[in-house]
Amino acid sequence: MYLTMNRFKVRPEATDDFEEVWRTRDRHLKEVPGFRAFHLLKGAESEGHVLYASHAVWEDEASFVAWTKSEAFRAAHKGAKSSGEMYVGPPQLEVFSAVLVED
Repeated sequence: MYLTMNRFKVRPEATDDFEEVWRTRDRHLKEVPGFRAFHLLKGAESEGHVLYASHAVWEDEASFVAWTKSEAFRAAHKGAKSSGEMYVGPPQLEVFSAVLVED
């Protein structure tokens, strides 16, 4: 299992808009080989922002890397920069490989 997570610091007054962008966005993930699950998580408000994390689970690193080079990736991220005013700083990508998995 390979997990990718983007952390977003969203301005408090923009949280409704941010969530709506994600609700209505076609992420183009379901047809991608190796994709397992996606979640958008909301954290606490602190220091002038609300923390969110997009969390995708992949079969392996190769599946994620192939996604980032695909037409589906370009389609899913089309127009992402136009919503930059919602954020306090750029998103932060974090990646993790599974060490222990219990189902």
